[in-house]
Amino acid sequence: MNPDLRRRTDELCTRLTQLRDSLDVRGKTSARDQLEAKQAEPDFWNNQEKAKGVITQLKVLNSLLKPYEELTAAASDITAMAELADEDAAFEAELEPALVKAEHRYEAFELQAMMSGKHDSCSAIVSIKPGAGGTDACDWANIMFRAYQRWAATHGFDIPKDEIDIEPNLEAGVQSVSFKIVGPYAYGYMQSEIGVHRLVRISPFGGGDTRQTSFAAVDVLPELPDDIEIVVKDTDYEIQTFCTGGPGGQHQNKTQSGVRLIHKSGVRAESRTDKSQHKNKDNALKLLKARLYAIEEQKRIGDAVKSYDAKGEIAFGSQIRSYVMQPYTLVREERDGIDVKTPAVNDVLDGDFDQFMHAFLRHKTARANKTKSK
Repeated sequence: MNPDLRRRTDELCTRLTQLRDSLDVRGKTSARDQLEAKQAEPDFWNNQEKAKGVITQLKVLNSLLKPYEELTAAASDITAMAELADEDAAFEAELEPALVKAEHRYEAFELQAMMSGKHDSCSAIVSIKPGAGGTDACDWANIMFRAYQRWAATHGFDIPKDEIDIEPNLEAGVQSVSFKIVGPYAYGYMQSEIGVHRLVRISPFGGGDTRQTSFAAVDVLPELPDDIEIVVKDTDYEIQTFCTGGPGGQHQNKTQSGVRLIHKSGVRAESRTDKSQHKNKDNALKLLKARLYAIEEQKRIGDAVKSYDAKGEIAFGSQIRSYVMQPYTLVREERDGIDVKTPAVNDVLDGDFDQFMHAFLRHKTARANKTKSK
């Protein structure tokens, strides 16, 4: 048999074994068996809240275990085909396409396995705000919005148009935009984008040919499942209402339909997507709860609460990624430990964020594994 096919077959099996151990597949399988036993009990639905919790846990476990089991079965078939190819080279023609397919499935599963956080499998709530850079920064925030729309469309995610909360800037771009990316693991992928993004280009709004540096901050939250209850009392936040501009016509411009909630911790949330002030308050409250929950989950209550909404100063020195369009083209990751860059800046702004997202997930997983081993 072709030595390269043998090497790749052995390598696939080895990587699967390593992944099985790092994911604690045996422990997760045991946990699934216990939950399925509970589900089979006659009085399972007597306590609906508890039953829903069991079902949610099963979904999370199966989203990881089922693809692993399917991949393991495929690897077993490939190993058998490789043994036949050792005896008869004619079987190589069947082995190679099966091996390529399994390798692609493994790469996709490996990425999913890296998104093992409590809410990585959820849809994502994304907010973009311009920082330093004036009109250019507002335009840059809008460019980022379009880029994420294209990324979502390429990967089969949905962005509901009626849930896009956008505040246009008078000259160009946006003052802020919030939207939802709906689909499995949208948050798992988009968490890599949290932070300040820096653009360097010749400004289309200036009179000269000097380079302009602009900044925009991206915030991403998981859309929390309905079974998670977060108590936020009316006395815990201040309500502000405001007239909304942009899409929506005269009704929105003349009525105080927009709602902003300011929590006593300093965390803010607002909504302007609906003509109804009541519905906007409901939307803002959901977003506020998601932000408070995310902070609590990450154990960053305290100083982080003060900076969570702004992600620190949206200016030079705080960026996680730079996008340079003049005098050369380059997109470069700025976070320590993630060495990714590409000259294809236009491709990235057309939604090709995958190499940066994947590198972030691998770096995050490596750090988590290193912490566990200590």
